[in-house]
Amino acid sequence: MSSSTSHTYEFKAEIQQLLDILIHSVYTSKDVFIRELVSNSADALEKARFCQVQGQAVHSPDIPLEICIATRKEGDSHRLIVSDTGIGMTPDEVRENIGTIAHSGAAAFLERLRAGSSSPEASRDLNLIGKFGVGFYSVFMAAEKVVLTSRSADPSAPAVRWSSEGRGSYSLESFDEDIPRGTSIEVHLKKEEARFAEKDTVSGAIRKYSNFVPFPIRVDGEQVNKVSAIWREPPSQVKDDQYDAFFKFISHDVENPILRLHLSVDAPIQFSALLFVPRTNTEILGFGEGEVSIQLYAKRVLIDAENRELLPKYLRFVRGVVESEDLPLNISRQTLQENVLVMKIRDTLTKKLFALFQELADTKPAEYEELWRTFGRILKEGHADFAHRERLHGLLRFNSSIHEDEKALTGLKSYLERMKAEQKAVYYLSGPSRESLERDPRLEIFRKKGIEVLYLYDLADEFVLGGIGTFEEKPIVSADQAKPEDLRGGGEDDSAEDEKEKREKEKDEEKREKEAASRIDPLIRRFREILGDRVTAVRASRRLVDSPACLVSDDTRISSHMDKMLRLIHRDKELPRRALELNAEHPLIQSLNRIAAAGAADPFLEKACEQILEGALLVDGYLMDPHRLVERMNAILADAAALRAPPGGGSGPP
Repeated sequence: MSSSTSHTYEFKAEIQQLLDILIHSVYTSKDVFIRELVSNSADALEKARFCQVQGQAVHSPDIPLEICIATRKEGDSHRLIVSDTGIGMTPDEVRENIGTIAHSGAAAFLERLRAGSSSPEASRDLNLIGKFGVGFYSVFMAAEKVVLTSRSADPSAPAVRWSSEGRGSYSLESFDEDIPRGTSIEVHLKKEEARFAEKDTVSGAIRKYSNFVPFPIRVDGEQVNKVSAIWREPPSQVKDDQYDAFFKFISHDVENPILRLHLSVDAPIQFSALLFVPRTNTEILGFGEGEVSIQLYAKRVLIDAENRELLPKYLRFVRGVVESEDLPLNISRQTLQENVLVMKIRDTLTKKLFALFQELADTKPAEYEELWRTFGRILKEGHADFAHRERLHGLLRFNSSIHEDEKALTGLKSYLERMKAEQKAVYYLSGPSRESLERDPRLEIFRKKGIEVLYLYDLADEFVLGGIGTFEEKPIVSADQAKPEDLRGGGEDDSAEDEKEKREKEKDEEKREKEAASRIDPLIRRFREILGDRVTAVRASRRLVDSPACLVSDDTRISSHMDKMLRLIHRDKELPRRALELNAEHPLIQSLNRIAAAGAADPFLEKACEQILEGALLVDGYLMDPHRLVERMNAILADAAALRAPPGGGSGPP
């Protein structure tokens, strides 16, 4: 025959206020009460296991360590029962643990909670993860009544039953009935929260928050948490297929990841992390710009499903989990209190990821190029992160003039390894496609000299290289800003030449260029008269080989492509003033020069001048009104056709 004693206790006024805040204000989602109850059960199981390992005598020593959840629907009654076989509680421990918020100092605690104080004292009080009292009371978000029954592991302790409707009082009953060790919480649900008596709802909350709790969690007899927290295991003990399965579980992806980072850090802050690089970029698929989304855990319990502070935004494609018990969390387990610790984790993870990317680039370049093609556009955003930008420089990849097609890639380091000894800079040029760049007149001298040029197709590339400025003491220069005298070399066959021969060859070439330039002085003067201040200068070119003319910038601060982007941003429709360079060796320029040398104000020369300028503007991407160019071209063709047509007025041969 069992005996029992029962007492009813009133909540203090400030405790009632605190309950109101917990129930209505602290938690952002009602299903977190399941997380809190499961977390408390897991803590109790951990303590029971510790006692058994220590060889202590415990009540019901043979029962398995597990959490069992049952859903009950009986007419209008909806219940949820969460039971564990953990350490259990004595009557005094129930009063102390559930009354954690009810002992002395509750009023001060309440004030700090209301004010959101970040003082160290408040942080210590608010950091109640794994403690029974505050998290337990979250159950009243969904409950109209709660009955807790517990049997301590202490064989001599009686069982205890606590019940309350969460309003003004609670009852506490001790009884000597022999029930199994552990704690059972019977939640009588409010009518509007009846969904928490559904198996699928409860199982979903378990998978969301508590999937990695290290004890079996069964819902109506079926184990829900089947994926283990492998980030806590030594990497040597985790197989590839386990990593792949874990990645698919947390990311809902169907493909295996490209890369993974598994680490455990003890200083300056203790944390574990398991991060993955997926094979698919959802931004490319049209889902819009994403956000950093790393799952944050404490004691294997999900604290934040989409933490956006643990990695910089340019690593937002990375997926994974981070767990740390050093992070002080607030009462809802959802808001970090000490951001400086998060920044330390962020800095460590960023360095480790960059080191992993660099290792992949060095040892498996083809696999790294796959990563770059998928996520390079996002990674390039990191050029503005001064803490890590130099790590990014070696990871940048571009197409190059040495490649056979636009798919091949090279890095800045590889470019430097191929550079000619006398080459002064790393050169690049921006354009919409490889075809357009290969036809760009400004690259003719680079091909003649055998100098490599990086091809930039992305609008962001020039901002990135412009921001770098110098790589391993070599300046990075746009090809349209390069001075011909700085382009040292002798073409593809100069490998056998010694330095003296190269210098003699360059002097001869310079002499020929000056002589050719002096021969077109009449044309240069006439073009200056026609164009006036629409150009900054008209001069003979030392960079053109096959094209008759091109426009170049005398302003070395900004390239033509960058100028176009800035004009587009600022909606500036005014044409830029650039220098017009003429190829003195080109047949067209030589013919026009003979016309100019004749001294006559030939209207054809004016048409040709305008056509050459607008043709150069068209190639450069600046032509605003193509109609005038087409009309003038038709007029020039008509003049040329009239000169070639046989005499007579017939429409065909007689």
